[in-house]
Amino acid sequence: MKILKNILYVALVAFSLLLAAVYFSTFHPKQTENADVVCKSYALEVPGNKELKVLSWNVQYFAGKKKVFWYDVPDESGPDTVTTSEEVDATLKKVANVILKTDPDVVLLQEVDDGAKRTRGENQSERLVQHLSDFYPCRTEAFYWKAGFVPHPKVLGSAGMKLVILSKYKIASAVRYQLPLAEADPISRQFQLKRAVLKADLSVSGGRKFSVLNTHLDAFSMGTDTMQKQVKFLSDLLRKLDGERSDWILAGDFNLLPPGFDRKTLHPNGAFYYGDDQEIKPLFDGWSSVVTKEELNGPEKEKFFTYYPNDPAIAEPDRTIDYIFYSTGLVKSKYDVLRKGDAAEASDHFPSEAVFRFAE
Repeated sequence: MKILKNILYVALVAFSLLLAAVYFSTFHPKQTENADVVCKSYALEVPGNKELKVLSWNVQYFAGKKKVFWYDVPDESGPDTVTTSEEVDATLKKVANVILKTDPDVVLLQEVDDGAKRTRGENQSERLVQHLSDFYPCRTEAFYWKAGFVPHPKVLGSAGMKLVILSKYKIASAVRYQLPLAEADPISRQFQLKRAVLKADLSVSGGRKFSVLNTHLDAFSMGTDTMQKQVKFLSDLLRKLDGERSDWILAGDFNLLPPGFDRKTLHPNGAFYYGDDQEIKPLFDGWSSVVTKEELNGPEKEKFFTYYPNDPAIAEPDRTIDYIFYSTGLVKSKYDVLRKGDAAEASDHFPSEAVFRFAE
């Protein structure tokens, strides 16, 4: 009996140590927390009478379009798990070229790696700004995947991925909001992505309140209510900003099809990731999108497609899953999905750009 008690004690200690190791090597953000802001002294306020160009882009950790990653196909049989330094170098330059050529005032990026095994631990936002000279003196960022070691057989190493906002104008403050998590057992949940919203408050002449919000919703939550919960969180946050009489732009990779989009038009490999619940509809019903749901389902819907899957069974861009929404205090004057040259070769997503002005 004493031997059995000793074995149980050792097993309990070992299990406790394992749980402690898991906890302290993973990421546990608060529901709401301030995000660090880096701003150079010469950053100015946004002129209240100026048009403001915003560019949003899921850059797929600068891996380019030549890979089929393990998660790119429904059965997770994609052969690629890492990138080469040469591929990342080439893609960083392509992304920088697009930003410099289009000259947006604010850049919102998703899937920017920092400390990840798959990209050799590099801080990719630091590398990108080196290509952008001093055009973007202000930056804020927030992790939404971070772990010292992920035991998934296709990872088996560190993870680190961020939302990043670059701005030509002064960022007064920034906040990270934790989105509702996907369903998982208590151990698996420690290693999963902690999807988030990153809000940057920009200084505008005249004291006007203005925020840009960057987000990346869940991608693999089929059969759960995760997307409904995340969209509700966004809706509640936007209503709060509206109540504070703050103007705002919300952009990012929502991983959701437009309301009314017939997913049967997709290849079965693509349709696999979506339901018929139109989870994003509350955002279209409550606020303005730079492209309407009628346009997204109309005869020219292809020109608004933002996603070109890496899955080799899908031979062309086939869906819109990236969006830009904006408040009633803003007026949209232009919207475009950039699908040529470097913009088409840098990621499985295309960058979206929109131009706004403040309403009188």
